[in-house]
Amino acid sequence: MADLRNDFVGIKSPNPFWLASAPPTDKEYNVRRAFEAGWGGVVWKTLGLDPHVVNVNGPRYGVIHGADRRVLGINNIELITDRPLETNLREIKAVKRDWPDRAMVVSLMVPCEEVCWTDILREVEETGADGVELNFGCPHGMSERGMGSAVGQVPEYIEMVARWCKAATRMPVIVKLTPNITDIRYPARAAKAGGADAVSLINTVSSITSVNLDLMAPEPTIDGKGSHGGYCGPAVKPIALNMVAEIARDPETAGIPISGIGGVTTWRDAAEFIALGSGNVQVCTAAMTYGFKVVQEMIAGLSDWMDEKGYATTEDFRGMAVPNVTDWQYLNLNYVTKARIDQDKCIQCGRCYAACEDTSHQAISMSADRTFEVIDAECVACNLCVNVCPVEDCITMERLAPGTVDERTGRVVVDDHGDWTGHPNNPGAVAAE
Repeated sequence: MADLRNDFVGIKSPNPFWLASAPPTDKEYNVRRAFEAGWGGVVWKTLGLDPHVVNVNGPRYGVIHGADRRVLGINNIELITDRPLETNLREIKAVKRDWPDRAMVVSLMVPCEEVCWTDILREVEETGADGVELNFGCPHGMSERGMGSAVGQVPEYIEMVARWCKAATRMPVIVKLTPNITDIRYPARAAKAGGADAVSLINTVSSITSVNLDLMAPEPTIDGKGSHGGYCGPAVKPIALNMVAEIARDPETAGIPISGIGGVTTWRDAAEFIALGSGNVQVCTAAMTYGFKVVQEMIAGLSDWMDEKGYATTEDFRGMAVPNVTDWQYLNLNYVTKARIDQDKCIQCGRCYAACEDTSHQAISMSADRTFEVIDAECVACNLCVNVCPVEDCITMERLAPGTVDERTGRVVVDDHGDWTGHPNNPGAVAAE
């Protein structure tokens, strides 16, 4: 069976699934329940030195729902822990003592003064914690105090603080990056230059999820006012995957360990992050939506898939997808596919026809009896029809071999060189016809 044991920058855990620094890791009770459910590790909710952190007593979350009220994303306006530092430190020590095989990483956020970082690192180290995560990502509340993403958006600050922390502690230092930046490679390079042992990403995306049109204020609304918050959940996964891949394939950051965060809800999500270079994954929204036991499905699913593929450990496939992430200019324009509709599976809803006819290339015909067929000569293989079809595998994309002829027109669709004769950039299109 697959061995899911994980070693991330020397921090060992029984599996690669950690709970991210967030409301679920705010206190001892929660973390003990998480470990009992099977989580491999936690990143304790961010600690700080400011005794004046006070959270709102009204709603803290705004939610985007999909079909059947499935949670697609959560907008969070909660700040770092508002519990006393001494209380958190005492609880961290107690949990680590009782669960020595689980990863215990502590998230930190203090002002950009070396003495502040040195002081809190000394106190955290005394708990027996396995590592620290520098929170340079929160886009709301704390950033207004010169912390969080206010630091994460300035590479020079990241490098400076990382260097302070590496000089002040024996513990591995993980730098948590904000996605609220133009190019994620620059803060990642700064973290590496400062000596950080790893990076974790992404933190939440600055957002307003909705507006209450009766109160004319953003949700969640506090006494008639609202604020931008941090957006997380399945909706941010594509952003997270791209940023993880950018760091993994950047020559200046290649090799730096990555803890992948952002919308991990299933084992497949975790496998995708690992395939793009992540050494482990952190989860928040899935646990907040389904409870801590969701990790059991993730563990079982990842293990079964690895057995099926013949991977003994996650290291066997970590980063395998990175060489296949490239810039657009290097894509093969001679790779030709066409949509194919399985008539046995088609429910004749007409979505593919409407989408293609109105917004794409008029490449699907509809007969009087509502039979839908692809017109190869017009199909540019955009796969919009595949994505809007409500029936899985009803419409698929088929690669065409050289010499393929369109049965309707008798035209050669793909010439002997593999070029699609309908491609506007193909100089041999006319000759091939």
